[in-house]
Amino acid sequence: MSKHFTLHKKQRLKSHKKIEKLFNSGLRFGVAPFRVVYQLEATTGLQMGVTVPSKIFKKAVDRNRVKRLTREAYRLQCKPLQNLLAQQQKGLSVFFIYTDKQLPDWELVRNKMPVILNKLMQIVNEAVVTNIK
Repeated sequence: MSKHFTLHKKQRLKSHKKIEKLFNSGLRFGVAPFRVVYQLEATTGLQMGVTVPSKIFKKAVDRNRVKRLTREAYRLQCKPLQNLLAQQQKGLSVFFIYTDKQLPDWELVRNKMPVILNKLMQIVNEAVVTNIK
């Protein structure tokens, strides 16, 4: 039986309430060409979402391509962050916003994703250290 390499339903951020809460009270940082909005949660697990502004990319084909590249780069490289969250019994909601005006190639997205994920891992570690003290 073939194994499906996809983001599972539990890993996708789809709830309107959660997304609204994330954008209202979440923290942000930027790693060009992405802006990242995140929020630590008491529940365990890692959920992500991606958006590309239609103001920048008028064609849905272009927006979907950027989202597809971002999700794939995330899926391939998120395992260390998932393991860290599971080990510390924390949850994290992350939303990626693509902000550049040029269509990215696979290399750019693949090289920026570990930078973003490493920064998120540092944030999770710092949150655990501050909770211990």
